[in-house]
Formats: sequence, C-alpha cells, structure tokens
Amino acid sequence: GHQGRCPRRPQSKSCADHTQFWDSHPRATFARMAPKILDFGFNNIDLWRSEAMQLVSIMLPTESAHECIHALGEVGLLQFKDLNGNKSAFQRNYASQVRRCDEMARRLRFFQDQVHKAGLEQPAPVAGSDLGGSIATHFSFDALEAKLEELEKELLETNSNMERLQRSHSELKEMQLVLDTAGNFFDSRATAQLASAGDALGNFSEGESPLLEALGGDKVAKVGFVAGTIQQEKVLAFERLLFRATRGNVFLKQGPPGIIKDPATGEEQSKVVFVVFFAGERAQAKINKICEVFNANKYPFPEDIARQRQTSTEVSGRLRELQSTNEAGDRRRDAVLRETASQLEEWVTTVRKEKAVYHTLNKLSMDVTSKVLIAEAWVPVFAQQQVAEVLARTGQASHTQLAAAVQPIVNTQETPPTHFRTNKFTYCFQTIVDAYGVARYREVNPAVLTLMTFPFLFAVMFGDVGHAALMLLFSGYMIFKEKHLMKQDLGDMISLLFAGRYCILLMGIFSVYTGFMYNEFFSMPMEIFGRTGFRCWQPYAGIDGLLPRETGYAPKGFDSRNCKTWGGELKWPEDQHVYNFGIDPVWHGRKTELPFLNSLKMKMSIILGVVHMDFGIINSLYNNLFFKDAVSLIFEFIPQMLFLNLIFGYLCILIISKWVSGSYADLYHVMINMFLKPGSMDAQGQVFEGQGGLQVFLLLIALICVPIMLLPKPFILRRRHRQSLSKKHDIEMTGLMHEENGSSTSPAHAGGGGGDAHGEHGEFDFSEILVHQMIHTIEFVLGSVSNTASYLRLWALSLAHSQLSSVFYDRVLMAAIDMDNIGAVFIAFFVFACATLGVLMVMESLSAFLHALRLHWVEYQNKFYKGDGYQFMPFSFKEILAEKDDEAQPK
Repeated sequence: GHQGRCPRRPQSKSCADHTQFWDSHPRATFARMAPKILDFGFNNIDLWRSEAMQLVSIMLPTESAHECIHALGEVGLLQFKDLNGNKSAFQRNYASQVRRCDEMARRLRFFQDQVHKAGLEQPAPVAGSDLGGSIATHFSFDALEAKLEELEKELLETNSNMERLQRSHSELKEMQLVLDTAGNFFDSRATAQLASAGDALGNFSEGESPLLEALGGDKVAKVGFVAGTIQQEKVLAFERLLFRATRGNVFLKQGPPGIIKDPATGEEQSKVVFVVFFAGERAQAKINKICEVFNANKYPFPEDIARQRQTSTEVSGRLRELQSTNEAGDRRRDAVLRETASQLEEWVTTVRKEKAVYHTLNKLSMDVTSKVLIAEAWVPVFAQQQVAEVLARTGQASHTQLAAAVQPIVNTQETPPTHFRTNKFTYCFQTIVDAYGVARYREVNPAVLTLMTFPFLFAVMFGDVGHAALMLLFSGYMIFKEKHLMKQDLGDMISLLFAGRYCILLMGIFSVYTGFMYNEFFSMPMEIFGRTGFRCWQPYAGIDGLLPRETGYAPKGFDSRNCKTWGGELKWPEDQHVYNFGIDPVWHGRKTELPFLNSLKMKMSIILGVVHMDFGIINSLYNNLFFKDAVSLIFEFIPQMLFLNLIFGYLCILIISKWVSGSYADLYHVMINMFLKPGSMDAQGQVFEGQGGLQVFLLLIALICVPIMLLPKPFILRRRHRQSLSKKHDIEMTGLMHEENGSSTSPAHAGGGGGDAHGEHGEFDFSEILVHQMIHTIEFVLGSVSNTASYLRLWALSLAHSQLSSVFYDRVLMAAIDMDNIGAVFIAFFVFACATLGVLMVMESLSAFLHALRLHWVEYQNKFYKGDGYQFMPFSFKEILAEKDDEAQPK
C-alpha cells in the first residue's frame, strides 16, 4: 500500500531498494564526484568555511560549577545558551553574587578615581598572584570583598578628615588675611577719618536719607562693623546692594585682591578683604543677609589693637599645627593609595572575571535535586576534546564527588553560530565582510578571495608608483612598530588604520604593480622597461644639415619629443614588438593620451568586472554542492552563469578580439544591434565571420535562461513539500496500525529512505516563494546590466587620480620651475606636497577604498552570499578584559 508513495523508479524496485537504486544512479554519482572535480584546495583553507559547531549539554556539580565555568572562560571556546530566558535578572540563582560584584566594581571605580586624582600610576597586575590567578576561589573572592569594603571605609574616613582639616586651614588663612588687611584700616592715620565717619553715621537714623537730618537729636546709634572676604568679581554688585538696602547708611572699605583657597569649594579664587561700617541693629541684620547671598565669609575682628595682635598670634599657631596635621594625613593617604594602586588592576581583573562567571552561571538551569547545573553551549568541533580535558582537570582539583559530564546534542533544529579563526593578517578582511553581514553557517566565506581582489581593485583605481610607495612606507612603519603601537591608545581614526595595516600593505603592493602598468610615478612617465617603440618618420628629404638627407625612420637614439621640430611624425614600425611592460611612455602629454587611456581603462574595467562577478557565481556552485542543493545548482547556477557570460562574457571576448586583431569595430554599435536588430551585422560592427548568427544564438539561450531561473524551483519545492506531508501522514497511519496490532515498533523507525524536508518544520507558502524567486530573478537579470556598468567606476576613478596628479605636477611644481625663481620653487613644492598628501593620499585613497568596498558588497557578494548568520560569541576572559569599560576609566 506504501509503494505508491515512493518516488518514480522501475516498478520492480521496492521502497526498501529505493536508496540503493538512486545511489547507483549516474546523477548521484555526479553529485559525489563533482566536489572532488571542483576541489582546488579551498577546503584546506581555514577561512573557506566557518568552523563546524556542535551543541553540547554540560552537567556541572554545584560545588564545582564556579571553578568549571572559570576554567572554561580561560579556554574561551564555548557560547552558552540562556536556559532561563523566562526569568528576570532578580529571579536567577546567582543574582546576589552579581550584585556583590557590582558593588565591588563601584568601589574599584572609586579607588581608580582617587588614584587618578593623586596622580599615581597603576602598574600592570602581578603575574601569578592569588587573586588574579587562573582559578579564583570563593575564599579569595570573599577576602577581596572584605578588603575592598575595609579599604573604602578607611579612604572615606581619611578623605573626610582631610577635607575638614583643609577647610579649617583655609578658614584660618582667610582669617589671618582679614586680620592683616583690616588691621591697616585701624591704624593711627585712618583713625581720625573713621572717627569722623563714625560720628556722622552715629548722628543719623538709618530710616532717613543719608547724612541729611537726624530722627531725633537725643538718639545716637552705636557704630559697628563687619569684616570678611568676598570674590573679586562680586564686589561691585555687593557694594551696590549694600548701598540700596541701607539707603547709603554704610561705609565700605576693601583691600587689594589676592589669590586664596576657598574653604567651601577648596578651589583657589581671587578674593578681597572688606570691612563694612554701619549704624543700628537693623542695618547689621541686612548686611548679614547680603553676605550670605553673595557667599561672603565673615570673620570676627576685635576692635582693640592688643587683642588683634593676640588673635593673629593664635591664628598663626593654629595654622602651623594644622599644616603639620595635614602633611601627616597626606603621607598616610598617599601610602594607602600607593598600596591600592599596586593591586588595583589585579583587583579589577578579578572582579570582572567573577562577574562574568556569575552572569554565565545565571544562564544555567538547576535540576530538581539542586545538586547539578545543566548548561547548553555551542563549541567548535576541534575544541571538544580540549573542553572535556579542562573540565576533567578542574573536577579533580575541586575534589568533588560528582564529575562534570559533556554530551553532544545531535537532534537539534537550531542554526549554529558562525565562527572563523582569523589572525592579525586576515582579521581586517574578515571584518570588511562581516560589516556587510555575518556569513550563514558553513557557507562560502567571501573573505578568501577578498584577500586578493579587494586590494587589487583598489590598486586599479589608485595605480601610481610614487603614491603607492608612500602607502607602503606608512603601512610598513605600523607593522614594524606593531608591538609598541598595540600597547598605546591611538584614538579612533588611527586605531582603524592600525587594524587595517596589512590591508594597506597589500593595497600599496598592488598599487605599485598597477603603477608600473600605467607607467606613472607621481604622474611622470618612466622608461624603466625601455624607450618607446614609436619611431620618428621623415616623409621628405632635408635641405640643410639639420634634417636627414633621406626619407625614413630616425635613428633609435633620436628623442621622439623633437620629431615635430624637424617636420617628422611618430609611427609604429612594422617590425617593432610591443612595449615590454605596461603603457608606452610616449602617450604621456599627447593630445591623444586621454582618448587612448579612456578606451583602454574602460574596456579593462568591463573585463575585470565580468570576471569578478563570475567568481561570485562560481562560489554559489560550491555552496550548492556543499549543502547538496541540486535544485539551486541546476535552476540558478547554470542559467545565471549562461546569462551573464553569453551577453557580457561575449562582450569581453569581442574586446580581446579587437585588441588582438586590430579591428576598428564599434562595440557600442554591436551590443545595441544585438538586442534591437538580432542577426543583422554591418561593416561597422563586424569583428569576425558568422558574428550575426552567433549573436542570435547567444541571445536566445540567454532569454531561455530567464524562465528557467524563475519557474522550476518554486514548483519543485511545492512538490517536495507535498511529498513530505504525504510521507508524514503515512508514518502516522503506520504507527496507529502498529498500536492497534499491539506492535512495539516505534513510528519513528517505520519510515523509509531520506528525502528533502523543505517546509517540514514550518509553513510552506507557495505564493511567497514564487514572489521571492521572481524578485531574485529580476534582480539578477537587471543587476547583470547595472553591476557590469558599476565596474566602470574603476575606469572613472583611475582617470580622476591620474589627471589630478598630473594637474598638481604640471600646473604647480613644473610651473614654478619654469619661473626660474628659487623662492617660488620652494613654495610650489610645499603646495605640491600638501596637495599630494591631503588630496591624493587621503581623499583619493579613501574614495578608492569605498568604491572597492561597494564592488565587493554589492556586485560580488550578492551573487552567492546570504549573510544572515550570527556571530559566535564565546564566553572568553580574553574578550571580556579586552573590551573597553568606560565606567572603569577615571573621569
């Protein structure tokens, strides 16, 4: 009854023989042999595909769970899954330990701030110390917590005492300044003036206009004064408010300004000493309130000169005592901070590790007995043995009865993370690819070919030997000083350049090569590979001795630049071979230079673009073979390869044929008529015989490829989905029949051979798949045209770079040399150097870099790269400690 559900095959076969039949089929043989035939050694490259990952279940005894997770953090090759996603941070098993770590981190930030303010350096952590060792025990963690708490209390108490003593010292300094300055106001010469002012103030009531009339002749108010200090910039406003509040019934005397430390803020400020004389208690109250508003510090000042001297002596003595006390306190605080600074980095490392361990422990689930913690983690296959060994050693060291166990989880539908093992050379290129999107698990990594194609396409746009030499010097310096620069804070911009130092090195090397190809050194032509192949042709015999006596070519040593001087013209001898390497230097400075280079670089850009896109489509072949996706291989890779190369690959063949044969065919005319007038061919576009019929054939095949890319794959996927549903239904029915018959056979084993399970684990929407395939087909067809045109940026930027360099050289440097003025030459060279560094080396290189980046992201990677994976983020102390913790930095 189940034979009707089998795929098509000879009727003599049974479902049990189905797998054997198809394994012997030629199509299956090709599927097995194709990866071997197309294996060019890519599988031996680590970056070719992401590392194989395995989901494992780890069971850890609670007694040694902390030590095991700590040891795994040192290994740094496990990405733990959060098995408590439905719990909040406060409901987790180790929430209290995380809070303790946060409190310790706060104290360490406080210590760092104190050490920074004291101007002390933090030495590197001592290797092999107990608290910073590879396995931090609970005892060391608890001991560190107690030590930090005790140290914080000591520092807070010391700071509080120091602030109080410093405030008292500043107050006494201000009081001494008041005594010294205000004492001069009461000397013998000022006494008479103050007495007369006091009599005037004493004879008038404060409620009336100043010094005009007395409220009563028998009422005399007592004259008083207030002394203190105030900031210099507030004196004018202070005096104005005093005058208005008391209606002029005050007399303000102030001393010269001076720099003194403010008792409240501890900052040095420019202050003046003032003495305000007044009459009446109401005026005194107003003056006191105004002093509070202006933050003026008031100090008692005795009227008697003897008491003034006595008070000054007492203040001086107390200042000496406070100075001694402050110095002793500073020495004690400095000793505590030095001891703290010597271990601060080690403590920070320990606390950050402990916090990371407890965060990871919070991701683990507890079993019903509360004796075992269960973890699930992704681990690279190559590291499974290492993880097992580390857990075994840690379990033995912790002396627990139960040992940690690691078991692989085989039947999982989760997508593994993507992990590439990079080094300092490949890191930059992998970062460029990851910036577009993280690779899907085990798909072809674009970074392998990007290692070479990215710097090469950059060099096509930046080719100049001189500019490339400067780039090589810059990258060579960073590589030579690599170890020294890695220890320094280089800032954002320099850090980016330093991270890409090897990419810049390759860009410089390739730019030297293309510079020799373009024959340019700071826009100057070179004759390293020989003189020009063009010869000067004399069409008529000369008359005087300056011209040749006979017609023909000038001697080989003749300078071709003087050809027009004696009436000749440049020609290419028939027996002359092509220039040895690159572009002939004779083109430089000619009127035909620009048309010649435009034609050459434009055609070269198209050829490079088509080859680059072919690489991308071929990478999709490797993906299809690896994932055994025969549908995509037949109905996507083959028609895409045919469509692109039958049109634009044919154009590249025409370009090369034109170069080889010397044809004058207009390729624009050829490509336009290929679509508008198929089969017709005139003399203007003729390159070879039979060209018109060939173009019709190529166009028909390319058009047939479009429906092949569009229609078959969605219908095949729908057919597979229906077959999988039927197979699943048959398995369920078989299981029910076995249950009715009392059979113990599991329904899971009742199924036959394999098959593609598209849509088995999710809803299958045929319309969505059809629309997606339609978009993909339209994008590829239209993109083939737009992407090919996009590679013309190689021509445009190469031309722009060459012309800018030529302008700076001819119009700036050479123009000054022609002036025959040494001063102008120095100025012109300075301008030329600044323009070369600023415009060509910075702006032009950045522009070429961005355009090369676009060509790889859009034109190359969209042919095969999915980029919908997620990064492997292992629990690693190395990564955790390398991250910048802004909160830990002193502010």
